[in-house]
Amino acid sequence: MNKSKQEEEITPEKKWKSATIANNFIFYKIMRHNPDVCTELLEILLEMEIDHIEMHGEETIETDFESKGIRLDVYAKNDSKAFNLEMQASDSKELPERSRYYQGCIDVDTLQSGQKYKELKDSYVIFICISDLFEKGLPCYRFENLCLENNSIKLNDRSYKYFFIASNCDKILNEKQKAFMELVIGRKPKDKFCERLARLTEEAKKNTQWRKQYMEWERQRTYDYESGKEAGIAEGAQQKAIEDARSFYANGASIELIAKSLHMTEEQVREIVSK
Repeated sequence: MNKSKQEEEITPEKKWKSATIANNFIFYKIMRHNPDVCTELLEILLEMEIDHIEMHGEETIETDFESKGIRLDVYAKNDSKAFNLEMQASDSKELPERSRYYQGCIDVDTLQSGQKYKELKDSYVIFICISDLFEKGLPCYRFENLCLENNSIKLNDRSYKYFFIASNCDKILNEKQKAFMELVIGRKPKDKFCERLARLTEEAKKNTQWRKQYMEWERQRTYDYESGKEAGIAEGAQQKAIEDARSFYANGASIELIAKSLHMTEEQVREIVSK
């Protein structure tokens, strides 16, 4: 059986039935509709107490229509902190750059006109990954800005990036973190929090409205892929270009400007934004 035949048999319906907490759509729905669960997961991952969070929908933070907007899977804020939490089942080969861009856009979103820079919220970008994108065997890679000449000197800009690697979960010393990462890679739940996540996953898959949304989402992703190929966009960049075109168009950019900015023909842009 060739590869294309195998891929054809993995239908959206089969994906939905076999989905776990590692499924990006399921993960978002559970976190979005259960703020207490999201708060507890953030507390487990960041090893800190969080008094409350304000949940935001899966959204695009727009800076201006000539810049790329970003869609955050789970975006939450409180009085002093902002969190972007993502389930990343596959390595897109650009997560470090995405983490940089996400934090910049979060800062633009949280700092109001006239506010001082000191009023920026602490910013946390957290990726839950299956594979080890850094290939150094660590269960978690945490980053903050340090002085290259003296690593004991921190910039103290209060921006932090976390990359949790579920496949390296056996090396995690924190038992709650380890239990969650084991759940991500398909092992049985080992504590009450993970048992709840497992129940919420099964309940989510019984939600007919969410199932319909997932099917439509999967169909759109398939269309975007094919549309990008037909438009002559390189496979590695086609999804990004399609999202950019739609974001620009939604914010009032002209077909001509979009085509020029993304190096497309106007006909290609019209095909993308017409769907």
